Amino acid sequence: MSDERYVTLAEVEDLLQSEGKERELGQEQKLSLDHSMKMRKLTVKQAKALQKDLEELDFISEAIACKIVDILPKHPDDVRILFAKERLILEKKHIDQILAVVGKYL
Repeated sequence: MSDERYVTLAEVEDLLQSEGKERELGQEQKLSLDHSMKMRKLTVKQAKALQKDLEELDFISEAIACKIVDILPKHPDDVRILFAKERLILEKKHIDQILAVVGKYL
């Protein structure tokens, strides 16, 4: 069984800070930590809650949910861009559902 999973920027920051307390972080890890600290918009608790809410919408994968949590789109075009490589054509009602869920966390 693989331990691989998608994580949000808030989780990246939390994981790297925890790891940094135990040992010296490598250069790439320091850069990742710096990036996540600057770019994350939610706390870990908020990010996990939003990700869970998004994954309850049956048309959103774990990967897309993480991207939505990191970006927090406010406009329908921002949502469409996230689904550009997916084999799913988003309907307006799906976009509205996503924006409504994200709106609870802004």
